[in-house]
Amino acid sequence: MSNYFDHKVVWVTGASSGIGEALVKELAVKSSAKIILSSRNKDQLNAVAQKAGLEANRFFVLPLDLEDYKKMPDVVEEAVEKFGKIDILINNAGLSQRSLAMETDIEVDKRLMDIDFIGTVALTKSVLPYMIRDGGGHIAVVSSLMGVFGAPMRSSYAAAKHALHGFFDSLRAELYTKKITVTIICPGFVQTNISINALTGNGSLQGTMDDATSKGMPADVFAGKMLAAIEKKKNQASIGGQEVMGTYLKRFFPSLLAKIVRKAKVV
Repeated sequence: MSNYFDHKVVWVTGASSGIGEALVKELAVKSSAKIILSSRNKDQLNAVAQKAGLEANRFFVLPLDLEDYKKMPDVVEEAVEKFGKIDILINNAGLSQRSLAMETDIEVDKRLMDIDFIGTVALTKSVLPYMIRDGGGHIAVVSSLMGVFGAPMRSSYAAAKHALHGFFDSLRAELYTKKITVTIICPGFVQTNISINALTGNGSLQGTMDDATSKGMPADVFAGKMLAAIEKKKNQASIGGQEVMGTYLKRFFPSLLAKIVRKAKVV
């Protein structure tokens, strides 16, 4: 990591575990950035900051629930009041799914869209006026390979992630002259609790770890690669193992990808 993040205010959502926690640790050790940590659990956020070795003047714990998206302007105002600005917003928080489309209650579909898409968009739209005021900024959003192609048991999760691509690609074009950079990150399998916390068809948590997730890329390795992609100001980056090949198959051999996905139990 170079000095791209030094002396910047970086806001990480979903910072209490998984990729978000790994991002905080990487930034804490390898940069002088001031970090805003957000998720729903204040105690866990404070624990992450402590484990990362952050001094009191370098971090701010700001509880945030993406589902409560109407409160985003007030939350953002509180964040800006703390450090005076937001240089980089990393939209990492989200929720996954493990259920067949026809067996998923419509309220579960709505919740996935509210958290993974609407909440992320609402937070971003509330941050942007401050970035524009200060002459620019960087928005990063964690999508998924499911934002590029769909797979069984992920219908609404894939829909929400596809929606992120449409919104942030459009936003990038709209704000080009405002010096706002937009980077979309598409993780493959990463060793986090995403499958444990995934919603099933009735809205309950799956509660178990997927085999593919347990064998995925370690979160700290992923975080390093993700921050490198942000630093390079990439428009989009897919990060993972051989599953990343799905993005190329989608573009050049869509029929082959469709056959592979149909046979897959979990993608």
